[in-house]
Amino acid sequence: MHELGIVFSIIRDVEEVAKENRIDKVDGVRLRVGEVSTVIPYYLEDCWNWAVDRTDILKGAALHIDTVPAVTFCGGCQKTYPTVTYGKICPHCGSEDTWLQQGDECVIQEIEVSE
Repeated sequence: MHELGIVFSIIRDVEEVAKENRIDKVDGVRLRVGEVSTVIPYYLEDCWNWAVDRTDILKGAALHIDTVPAVTFCGGCQKTYPTVTYGKICPHCGSEDTWLQQGDECVIQEIEVSE
């Protein structure tokens, strides 16, 4: 389960940003998690709930996950298509000259704080 390592990394990054901005309490964090990122949202949330309660700045902070659909671009016909549905072969022209355009990311989108 690599989700725990991801959570520790997110907590470290958020704590650093909070300290740089003199923030004492973070209320929530919003992530963008790609559909094919290999991150399992349920495990990520479970690890988050366990880990944040062991910090001062993030104790009780909510985790919000926005799923980013996986989209592949075809170099043959210049069109995009849903990766999960069709895989590597373009459904428009049959080309294998394709690459993932989005959907494998796991990034902090927003840090929520009270005013």
